Amino acid sequence: MNPVKDNSCCLEVCFSPKLFPEILTKENFIVVLVDILRATTTICTAFENGVKAIIPVASAEEARLLKAQGYLVASEQDGKKLDFADFGNSAFSFTRELVEGKTLVYCTTNGTRALEGAKHSGQIVIGAFINISALTGWLVGKGKNVVILCSGWKNKFCLEDALFAGALSNRLLESGKFSTNCDSAHASIDLWNLAKPDILKYLEKAAHRHRLKRLGLDDVIPYSFTLDLTKVVPVFNGKKINMNEE
Repeated sequence: MNPVKDNSCCLEVCFSPKLFPEILTKENFIVVLVDILRATTTICTAFENGVKAIIPVASAEEARLLKAQGYLVASEQDGKKLDFADFGNSAFSFTRELVEGKTLVYCTTNGTRALEGAKHSGQIVIGAFINISALTGWLVGKGKNVVILCSGWKNKFCLEDALFAGALSNRLLESGKFSTNCDSAHASIDLWNLAKPDILKYLEKAAHRHRLKRLGLDDVIPYSFTLDLTKVVPVFNGKKINMNEE
């Protein structure tokens, strides 16, 4: 147990964007946006490969309008790349040759919609297994409360985001700088401890893993659950996601 201490930062996990308006933490907090399959993994990959900035939008209509203005666009619905888009939502599409130095418009089924719902709250940072150690260090250094927001699947709970929430929660609590009285944080840690001996085997239970398999898009799954492939910590400034906090 890690009960809340007076001198520590509070940690909370929110399993669905629908629950975000009801979070316990109300001030001085950072939101960690999580969409492991695939948005936040893809965003981290794009920055590792030199993308200049990402403009997240909540709807395909907005993405289409910005495409007409000359932007590169990554957009998908239910896992499938939309016909007007330059990219879908696979991290493997965002190679250095294609994205380095570019500003990219980004719209996904779950991740960017969750971002839209949280953007008027605390500062938002992008979390994935591939940047978990860099992210942990960044959060510990900030000295603020943390809410881990799972994008889920169409506002529903999903295993892959909960597993990441557990992995990150465990690291933050072990730092000694955080404590929690959040049942969702404890539940996510329990799930992570159950899954981590063979996370890909455990992931066979995840509905979205099978959605991607049916679409032939599951090649990115082992990559998405690999720790520390990058040290990037992308931050949303209210308009764009950047590699800085300006």
